[in-house]
Amino acid sequence: MTTAQPAYREVVDDNGRVYRVGETDRDILGRSRVWMVWLPWIAMMAISSSEYAFTSAEDTLVGAHGWESGHIFWLLGLWVFFQAAVAFPAGKMRESGALSAKAGMMIGACGSLLGYLSLAYSPTVWIAYLGFGFFGGTGAGVVYATCVNMVGKWYPERKGGKTGFVNGGFAYGSVPFIFLFTSYLDVSNYTWLLTVIGFFLAGLVAFTGMFFKDPPKNWWPAHVDPLTASNDPRIARALKKNPPAKKQYTPMEAVKTGILPLMWFVLLCTAGINIFGIAMQVPFGKEMGFAGGIVALAMSLKAIINGTGRGVIGWISDRFGRRETLILVCVVLGLSQYAVFLSGSIGSMPLFLMASMVSGFGGGAIFPLFAAMTADYFGENNNASNYGLVYSSKVISGLVGAGLGSVVVSNWGYGTAFTIAGTVGIVCAFLSLLLRQPQLKGSERTTTPTDRPESKDREATASLALD
Repeated sequence: MTTAQPAYREVVDDNGRVYRVGETDRDILGRSRVWMVWLPWIAMMAISSSEYAFTSAEDTLVGAHGWESGHIFWLLGLWVFFQAAVAFPAGKMRESGALSAKAGMMIGACGSLLGYLSLAYSPTVWIAYLGFGFFGGTGAGVVYATCVNMVGKWYPERKGGKTGFVNGGFAYGSVPFIFLFTSYLDVSNYTWLLTVIGFFLAGLVAFTGMFFKDPPKNWWPAHVDPLTASNDPRIARALKKNPPAKKQYTPMEAVKTGILPLMWFVLLCTAGINIFGIAMQVPFGKEMGFAGGIVALAMSLKAIINGTGRGVIGWISDRFGRRETLILVCVVLGLSQYAVFLSGSIGSMPLFLMASMVSGFGGGAIFPLFAAMTADYFGENNNASNYGLVYSSKVISGLVGAGLGSVVVSNWGYGTAFTIAGTVGIVCAFLSLLLRQPQLKGSERTTTPTDRPESKDREATASLALD
């Protein structure tokens, strides 16, 4: 039996960028593309506890294994290091076809499980560094990179809100585990509890990954004409504020524009502030005299707002522009660091909770903004690699925010540490003014509709033999 595949056309805009149109999401997936929002969202929630809830288990892990408390912050820093370090090589493998989305998710599930098992059974802290830091961080990084880039490929015309929603799962998915680790995890039950949690979360990642599928290169939704203004006001507004990239940049081309290195540096600084807050807020709250339940509540609110804020900020950036939104977020992130320290210093619980939520909002919003901005500036085809380069800055920010942050606190106190973090956030707001979509040089406009008129209306049909 022979079944004809849907016809598609490749259209070319004035800059020479090619769009593949004509195929619907159901033609490719067999179902609505919204599945490529919900499934990555669930997987992102499943890996979030390793970063956002980990320090909530500090007392239990230190007491059970006899580790020094300083190891907890360096364990988190190493986890973040490998979670970010794997983004670029994983992206290159995904784009070359060497690593499918499904295979990436299975690798991520195994790494996540090994991370939890190492915390439960490590005979020495160095095994924990290997299991949780390397395997757990690497597995989470592969899942993160796969999920964030997947949704951007399926929603190229309005990616901000969708990317933010999926990215948000990486934060508020940890909330149940923050309370669980703070209130119920202890030296009498940590082994079996961490084991059960590890298998459950790894199973979620593996199950969702079974349904992952990428769209074809240059794919564009059939109901949206990339060459004319859309009749849908939401799509038209999003494309006006955040127009598609002028071309599909390779990683080296993106680096040469100078814009990607600047994005890398701004993300390094802002992510470092976010990780510093994650690592230090629990011990800071306890030192300021707040009860453990209040500290857990503050951390949970931080994670909830961190996650929900990612979806909201993505929607806002669709309406008002990615760069303008990023500037506002950097200001909020910086000012909130001063507020967290001030509220703790004066012992104001309501202000501490409020400042924690605002800090969580700013810390979370930066990631979907940079994910969507990378695709807006450099195109979707190489977005896994390009965003992997930008996101690799978290390799340094994790060690600085968690590890070096603890050194600053030990030597100069929380006041100095929070002041530095807040000031860096304000500086990033000014640096963000320099971000803009790269413009093509004359020599780069190699293909236009008039240069290749046949591409304006080229149809490709194929038949598939089914036995």
